[in-house]
Amino acid sequence: MTKCSLIRALMVAVGMITTAVVATPANALVEININKGNVEPLPIAITDFLQGDMGAQVSQVIAADLQRSGLFKPIDKNAFIEKISNPDSAPRFEDWKVINAQALVTGRVTQESDGRLRAEFRLWDTFAGTQMTGQQFYTQPENWRRVAHIIADAIYKQITGEEGYFDTRVVFVSESGTKQERKRQLAIMDQDGFNVRMLTNGSDLVLTPRFSPNRQEVTYMSFANQQPRVYLLQLETGQREVVGNFPGMTFSPRFSPDGQKVVMSLQQEGNANIYTMDLRSRTTTRLTSTAAIDTSPSYSPDGGRIVFESDRGGKQQIYVMNADGSGQTRISFGDGNYSTPVWSPRGDLIAFTKQSGGKFSIGVMKPDGSGERILTTGFHNEGPTWAPNGRVIMFFRQAAGAGGPQLYSIDLTGYNEQLIKTPTYASDPAWSPLLE
Repeated sequence: MTKCSLIRALMVAVGMITTAVVATPANALVEININKGNVEPLPIAITDFLQGDMGAQVSQVIAADLQRSGLFKPIDKNAFIEKISNPDSAPRFEDWKVINAQALVTGRVTQESDGRLRAEFRLWDTFAGTQMTGQQFYTQPENWRRVAHIIADAIYKQITGEEGYFDTRVVFVSESGTKQERKRQLAIMDQDGFNVRMLTNGSDLVLTPRFSPNRQEVTYMSFANQQPRVYLLQLETGQREVVGNFPGMTFSPRFSPDGQKVVMSLQQEGNANIYTMDLRSRTTTRLTSTAAIDTSPSYSPDGGRIVFESDRGGKQQIYVMNADGSGQTRISFGDGNYSTPVWSPRGDLIAFTKQSGGKFSIGVMKPDGSGERILTTGFHNEGPTWAPNGRVIMFFRQAAGAGGPQLYSIDLTGYNEQLIKTPTYASDPAWSPLLE
């Protein structure tokens, strides 16, 4: 796969930086400026894939994925001049430059003799007049949406130079019924809110689901038989097992980066401390020992450090320690209470919930506590989780007077907030790694 002439430099980050996408010729300069959250998305034309309704549906999912990222602006199809009749042939580039399409996507969807779908696409640099990439995929017809997400990831990566995040799933707590008789089930969906599937029947309270970083496996809390336990659930087989029986209450289980350990908070005699459990030997190691409540631990992506929240200083704040429990250091010093810290998959930021002034905010800070930025504020925002490329955060929000929580996503600029529609109320999202 060759680098397209559309891109000479692309550096995506947050804070006081500028991201530039430089094209040839010189008058085709496109800038994506994330300075102070001001983003100018890339105009891109995504044609209906041939043949029939399935092709149009695939292209619609691709366009929706790219638009939700905040980095792309799909052009209205009514503005198209050329009607693509053969996606294998070079388009009339002048027709696409007239409508300022910096990139063009064409493709087709056909059914093979064995019943499989073949989806193929081409990504064109309209100003250089060259093909940037072209790929094809085979799948069963019922998996057509996933193929669309894979294509969107390929386009995202080719243009930005970074991995996409569209071919992923999110596990969450589905909430239904009245507040007095709320039914909570473990559920899973595609990252855009489609293909929702229940994983538990709602007979037991479930909390804090978390994805394994390298397997289709989740850990979560359940109050089965009125006993709080941490469970492991294999998503493909439905097999469930108890991680361990611990005295007292167990909170916030989360996997280590290699998937071999679970770090969690165990409550005993009024306080809570952080422990790790080796999933192979089932041995536990205590990492903190205070008379406070230490909870919500999250590993750094290299596994060397753990971020967590603690009220040992009188109110909830964020602390960082080495993976063996040494070097415990407070990193949050702003007004209000800090909770639910989660380390970015890139290692450069920590997301958190902040309660201040009667409102809840979702924000990020660097691992040393510097550079704190609030991305969104509301009546009740909580539970951030990172997309696997570390550029987007999902969380849940309960609006004032609303019947229940809903899921939202927001990118690191803080200017691209999106509602993720689900058939029921939803909370406690956890993003999967890219599917294989």
